[in-house]
Amino acid sequence: MSKTRIIAVANQKGGVGKTTTAVNLAACLAELGKKTLMIDADPQGNGTSGLGFEKNTMENTVYEVLLGEIEPKDAIAESYMDDLWVMPSNINLAGAEIELIGVERREYILKDAVNEIKDDYDFIVIDCPPSLSTITINALVAADTVLVPIQCEYFALEGLSQLIHSIGLIKKSLNPALEIEGIVFTMFDSRTHLSVEVIDEVKKSLGNDIYYSIIPRNVRLAEAPSYGLPIIAYDSKSKGAEGYRLLGEQVAEKEWN
Repeated sequence: MSKTRIIAVANQKGGVGKTTTAVNLAACLAELGKKTLMIDADPQGNGTSGLGFEKNTMENTVYEVLLGEIEPKDAIAESYMDDLWVMPSNINLAGAEIELIGVERREYILKDAVNEIKDDYDFIVIDCPPSLSTITINALVAADTVLVPIQCEYFALEGLSQLIHSIGLIKKSLNPALEIEGIVFTMFDSRTHLSVEVIDEVKKSLGNDIYYSIIPRNVRLAEAPSYGLPIIAYDSKSKGAEGYRLLGEQVAEKEWN
């Protein structure tokens, strides 16, 4: 079997569809029959609730793993989907920033935990917080690649250059093997010239690192998390489901060639 691919979904800018992308990419990979673990490393826990878990009642989460209170395997919950598992998160994780101060090798805690369980999965998708925090650094150190969702709007390029700079710093000092998995455009509105201009600008800057699956601005996609379902389960025939299925196929093909 090909080795596990660990993908961090990250953007230091909030509101770009980061968690939506992490949840739906994980679900679409599982739908393709790939054993997939989604690690929710965002204290907001929206990835956890977006896959049907009551985040505030979860006792075994990423937080307990980072603090060394439980084994990584004990924080993994089965989702309602075949081939999809979740390591949940909730607001407790926000406290880890302070509790990890002074801990030796603190940037490598998640990587060490992931190394214990990764052989059980084809893909591990990590949803990062929307900031360059200790937890985000942990995720980027644990990952093989970074998938960057970008909203098709004016300030997207500003956030992208900051993130690429941060990835460069992590690569230089903590994870030399880290690569950009690709850019995925989210909240695309074909009616606006701006969306098209943003895509053209990013293509000029990054060339081959762009996935051709573009995620549209879609009401059904926005509704799905409140039902605790990925879009492929909430409305399988919607434009949002089509977009994420295509992304899942592209990611899987890139890994399994």
